[in-house]
Amino acid sequence: MTASPAPERPTFTPSAELFPFTSRWFASSVGRVHYVDQGQGRPILFLHGNPTWSFLYRGIITRLQDRFRCVAVDYPGFGLSDRPSGYGYTPAEHMQVVGELVDHLGLEDLIIMGQDWGGPIGVALATTIPERVSGLVLGNTWFWPVDLPATRIFSRVMSSPPLQWAILQRNFFVERLIPAGAARRLTSAEMDHYRGVQPSPQARVGVAEFPRQLLAARPWLAKLAAQAPALLWAKPVLLVWGMRDVAFPPKATLPRMRATFSDVVLVELPMARHFIQEDAPEEIGRAVLERFG
Repeated sequence: MTASPAPERPTFTPSAELFPFTSRWFASSVGRVHYVDQGQGRPILFLHGNPTWSFLYRGIITRLQDRFRCVAVDYPGFGLSDRPSGYGYTPAEHMQVVGELVDHLGLEDLIIMGQDWGGPIGVALATTIPERVSGLVLGNTWFWPVDLPATRIFSRVMSSPPLQWAILQRNFFVERLIPAGAARRLTSAEMDHYRGVQPSPQARVGVAEFPRQLLAARPWLAKLAAQAPALLWAKPVLLVWGMRDVAFPPKATLPRMRATFSDVVLVELPMARHFIQEDAPEEIGRAVLERFG
């Protein structure tokens, strides 16, 4: 019997200055998962999107760790987590892995924050353990089948052979979409932290899969869109929204968010684009403290 190949694992070491947190590891059912667990108090779980990792939340964690237990995880295929063979890199699988970590850490009275793909992953997780979730923070995200024509076109274009090649071979999502999605210019050291965890085409398979999942995960998203209001209607929700984001424009997205939950506070981030954690960590930290502190 031939042994399965060892999981691909980035060897990048984050800067202690930029990412002043202790890296921790969890042996999930699919491979080793990297996370940080900083501070004490009510737990808040930070979930990233594509092509980012727990590094994205560094500015928010440093502002909240005196009042909250801040847990930020890298999905398999992202950050310092394994790239396991046989893993599909779908949002449903990521949700299962994150759920394993939540159980492992015994998190209760939990606040979940999700941005980009972290939104549907976090909302899906909340629907499986509503009794353990006491609030949601959602920013520049969604959790229903994509219906905007621009998003559907984006999925098809990014799933095409030429763009899949660019994502895998040229690290297109990191090199082009992160700078385009932030209002401020990231430093070379910050960009190196996004590049360093996606060092090879083999390491970028998860990044390449997410744009396909915008359409491929439609049945999963449709089920989630039905479950969320039924199970999470009364949960306190904080919306922190980058108002200059072209991926999740406020006028098209916020009404759907407001219609899903009964207790919503919106904090507009007027200058922020898609990566709100890079553009407005201070404002987001303050809004979380005011809503849940």
